[in-house]
Amino acid sequence: MSNREEIDTLIEAKWIIPIEPAKIVLNQYAIAIDHGIIKNILPIAEASQRYQPQQTFTLNDHALIPGLINLHTHAAMTLMRGLADDLPLMEWLNKHIWPAENQYVNAQFVLDGTQLACAEMIKGGITCFNDMYFFPESCAQAATSSGMRAAIGMIVIDFPTAYASDADDYLAKGLELRDKYQYNPLLSFCFAPHAPYTVSDKTFGSILTYAEQLDAPIHIHLHETQDEIRISMESSGVRPLERIQQLGLLSPNLIAVHMVHLNDHEIKLLHQYNCSIAHCPSSNMKLASGFAPIPTLVNQGVNIGLGTDGAASNNRLDMFEEMRLAALLAKANSGQADTLPAHQVLRMATLNGANALGLGESTGSLTIGKAADITAINFSHLNLTPCYDPVSHLVYAASREHVSHVWVNGRILLEDKELTTLNQAELHYRATMWQERIAATSQQLL
Repeated sequence: MSNREEIDTLIEAKWIIPIEPAKIVLNQYAIAIDHGIIKNILPIAEASQRYQPQQTFTLNDHALIPGLINLHTHAAMTLMRGLADDLPLMEWLNKHIWPAENQYVNAQFVLDGTQLACAEMIKGGITCFNDMYFFPESCAQAATSSGMRAAIGMIVIDFPTAYASDADDYLAKGLELRDKYQYNPLLSFCFAPHAPYTVSDKTFGSILTYAEQLDAPIHIHLHETQDEIRISMESSGVRPLERIQQLGLLSPNLIAVHMVHLNDHEIKLLHQYNCSIAHCPSSNMKLASGFAPIPTLVNQGVNIGLGTDGAASNNRLDMFEEMRLAALLAKANSGQADTLPAHQVLRMATLNGANALGLGESTGSLTIGKAADITAINFSHLNLTPCYDPVSHLVYAASREHVSHVWVNGRILLEDKELTTLNQAELHYRATMWQERIAATSQQLL
């Protein structure tokens, strides 16, 4: 009779990159998982003697990292990928995206679009995403069906849509959804006011009251473009961040998305209030919004995570691309090649995002006691050979196509590059159906 301890899963790998402690790479180690939790991280030889797993994954050419965390996206907009490209942000929104949303977005659109996004994200090693979109219950349903971890945005905007009639209606529906799903271990909730130019002071006041009562993050687009700052100066006499400060919203619960155009005083404010930033380099470049001052923000100690934004403005939900671009842009903007080294960028894509969402105690690093949210990257490919430093390769050489396995809460969602919870053929069918509907009227609509 074996004296080994029974567990659910043992994953053996060439490398484990835990993120905590920092700059550590474990060679020939294993992760023991039981009831969705990381029970131990130990040498493979020791693990085989100590544990009797129900299933073992032997990944001899792989690196294990914490699941990537997409700190900002609009998942359902995957169905609008490529609909209106090569346009400035406000023209893109006012003349194309918002009219299309008014015509097509409903609960089924969001369910189908978010499931499609979940498939893309899982295949790219993303285990958690922070969403902001209409019909958030459909987003919650899609995340639940896929097995992903998600922070569901309780969206608020000061004009009517098919989802809600006014700001109070948005808030009421969001809070009701939170009450319905608050005990789901994979779902958390953020207040998601769209932007300063679409939300009034009165509505911000209501959001702040609820956010403080519930200790919930506030997730908002902020300082994305010069136009946004100009509109704020004309309407309120102050820049958007100063307005947000006057309203009392600056706090560790604030997740400010983009933050491209900042002065020194604003950067100090972000540090002073321990705010977090969702940096979306691909979207910022594609919409010509500019280059966020990431090196200065990092030097000030501001917590920065990475996001893809939606597929309508990126056009891919690819955190490997965001890591590489974030690192390269920071070096180019600072004029210093040692700015934002690979290990720091990987932390931005994992633990920093978890901390921004208030999830750092349960995910974001491979740590005993945390949820088994794990991504495996196969290093046997020729374009990852030779490998002197696996962390460097993850940021500068690897791509999402090298992701082979993904676990969330100990459940395998991607096995040998095959989805286990979502039907790829069905997703393709639903996406094609929407594409044909939208294309049939897009010329008249747009």
